[in-house]
Amino acid sequence: MLTVADIMTTEVFSVTPETPIHDVAKLMRAKRISGVPVIDREKRIIGIISEGDLIRHAALVGERRQPWWSTAFITTRALAHDYVKTHGHTAGQVMAAPVITVAPTASVAECADILHQQRVKRVLVVENGNLVGIVTRGDMLQALATSDVSKPASVDDRTVRERLLAELESQRWAHLLSKNIVVQDGVIDISGFVESEDERHALRLAAENVPGVKRVEDHARTRPLFRLG
Repeated sequence: MLTVADIMTTEVFSVTPETPIHDVAKLMRAKRISGVPVIDREKRIIGIISEGDLIRHAALVGERRQPWWSTAFITTRALAHDYVKTHGHTAGQVMAAPVITVAPTASVAECADILHQQRVKRVLVVENGNLVGIVTRGDMLQALATSDVSKPASVDDRTVRERLLAELESQRWAHLLSKNIVVQDGVIDISGFVESEDERHALRLAAENVPGVKRVEDHARTRPLFRLG
């Protein structure tokens, strides 16, 4: 059956516990990602910061006073913990822990159960203690929409995906973190966002040039431009 390794994003950005919270926000904005793992000096995963954590942070969005009745039934310990989360200066103070992880050999169905039961938007993929990828809800939805998850992914499909990812990772124009790529029966399905029509054409050409590809399905959308003010 289709596994986590067949759908995960392999380009994962991370921060250290000492990284200032403003730098974390800048990284997530620049890379257009919704979550970033926190690793220690031994490269072990010790936590994760999501866009939800940043949205609640006082230094980034301003101090917000809650009505007294909204905290009346919350323990002082919980209130203190929440204060650290919303007023901390570093990734280590703001991160959520422990981190939910999954093995690359886990099935897509197993990963979907974890996302649902744990009520999270992403899980980190770990192999032999090392971070090797990340799976988001978007990756899951793309896999469920474009393939039969109960059907094993052939060796050729995995090779096709690995070769395409290797090619794209070497290209500065390819923004992999904003795309979902699934390969089933030699057909490459691409969804997510492209920055321009030139990137769309280059992405499609790169996919078509991978040996063994039968067809390329392009479902990517051009990212809308947002203006402030």
